[in-house]
Amino acid sequence: MTAPASIDQAGAAPAAPSLLHRHAERRAAALNRLNAGKSAQELLADAILEEFRGRIALVSSFGAESAALLHLVAEVDPSTPVLFLETGMLFPATLAYQKDLAERLGLTDVRLIRPDPADLRAEDPDGALHQTDPDACCDLRKTRPLERALAPFDAWITGRKRFQSAERARLEFYETDAAGRIKLNPLADWDARRIRAHMEAHDLPLHPLATERFPSLGCAPCTTPVAEGEDPRAGRWRGRDKTECGIHIVNGKVVRRSAA
Repeated sequence: MTAPASIDQAGAAPAAPSLLHRHAERRAAALNRLNAGKSAQELLADAILEEFRGRIALVSSFGAESAALLHLVAEVDPSTPVLFLETGMLFPATLAYQKDLAERLGLTDVRLIRPDPADLRAEDPDGALHQTDPDACCDLRKTRPLERALAPFDAWITGRKRFQSAERARLEFYETDAAGRIKLNPLADWDARRIRAHMEAHDLPLHPLATERFPSLGCAPCTTPVAEGEDPRAGRWRGRDKTECGIHIVNGKVVRRSAA
């Protein structure tokens, strides 16, 4: 795997995609065609046990809707690596939920991914970067640590879904990231009702904040409750021209503004 493409503060990717990235885009398109109509469980089994065996990880926030996907992955292979971004600014309830849920599901390879301490000292010594430059804070605490953690893998699984926001409405099951890895979104076509039904059917615990109008949970300083009728992600970076942290790239760019 070649080095990941750099993303500048405006969210612009390099002008010309690499040969590796173009190959990954063709592969993602082929996988979308080949696996059309398969269930989330089938997509996960194909990816974890066959297509990317030993070379794929699940990236999970252990947020409000995470239990459903974590359960599906555990059913396929509980030793699948799970990358959990512990930014140092998460809700205490999220940290407790992560430990409880991982134990309940029998997940044996949950990896807590933290920012580099030297980077924190140099770039955010007082922990206030999120107030002045949330893009830089996300890059420091999420994007760069995740890139380092994903380096050994050729593919990763995300919990993104089409209903979550306008930017995700056309989400494919297979995509590529800026480094040319394959991204699998097995729950792309699930809605909130289906997620809740799956959790109830398998007696999966809710995140403690899920019933307090937090349908999408990130770092505590940058997450607010969501009003009825708003996008589930409306409480993330409220009041700012920002809708994604930089982990997920749309058409080669970090999404900053709602498409609505």
